[in-house]
Amino acid sequence: MITVNGVNYEIPAELHARKLSDWLREDLMLTGTKIGCDIGVCGSCTVLINNEARRSCKLKLKDVEACEIVTIEGVSGPDGGIHPLQQAFMDAGAIQCGFCTPGMVLSALALLIKNHHPSREEIRQALKGNLCRCTGYQQIVDAVELAARTMYHNEI
Repeated sequence: MITVNGVNYEIPAELHARKLSDWLREDLMLTGTKIGCDIGVCGSCTVLINNEARRSCKLKLKDVEACEIVTIEGVSGPDGGIHPLQQAFMDAGAIQCGFCTPGMVLSALALLIKNHHPSREEIRQALKGNLCRCTGYQQIVDAVELAARTMYHNEI
């Protein structure tokens, strides 16, 4: 059993060797999980597995049995609308072509789940495995900072 965005799936044994990224995109039609390099270098296929950012192109379905997976399609705000992190990416101008954005958002979300007030260096470290060819990263770091302030503004 694998849970994806809150839905449980039984995985037949004959699919255990299939790449998670391919299964998400082709079988579940969750095409927000992008395939860039397909060898785990670019980060465009990043999903959350038990709240950890992981490269879905490097994992087989057998590797994620009994795990909870969140793709970009499963990210939503408390009211079911756009997540504050996604809004921050838009507000900070951190989206250009958008190809890397789902992986960036999920890597940033994994960081913010653990660290509600990361430093700019901690943000850079969390995103170091996600490649972007458009924005130059400054706006992305700004977006994560903005999201942290928005999401956790009541914390000291």
